[in-house]
Amino acid sequence: MNNDTDIQLCGSFTAKDSSGNLREISMIRIFDEGYGMIDVYVDLRHAMNDDPLSEDAVLIHHITKHLHGLGYVGPDLIAGDIALQDDKLIVLEAPEDFIVFAESRGWKNLAEEFADDDEISDEQAASVAPAASAQLDALLRKFKSK
Repeated sequence: MNNDTDIQLCGSFTAKDSSGNLREISMIRIFDEGYGMIDVYVDLRHAMNDDPLSEDAVLIHHITKHLHGLGYVGPDLIAGDIALQDDKLIVLEAPEDFIVFAESRGWKNLAEEFADDDEISDEQAASVAPAASAQLDALLRKFKSK
């Protein structure tokens, strides 16, 4: 990731995994913009080696709990795309509730910009409805006559 487009949510802390081991996390960050779904990047100070930490529910819970202490209100994050991870990086997928927290930290939801373009005004809808209704009536009459 490019550090110019990252939002650092927190610095270093430790969290327990399901084996009871303390894992040193150097930072948690997110990309500064996206389309509604947010990947949360957890940078580890030490390599995971063969430990499947990206799927460790206890570790993920402790990471989420740390985010709760920073203002996030919502359920635990979940394991993210395994292809994005490496030996010192866990990628978690944030639930929809995370969006409010991410926006408070400067994250921009690009999907909202496109949603505004797709919306039509009440006047536009009212002018389209009669024309569409007339076309539908004409089609129905055509099929009934056959």
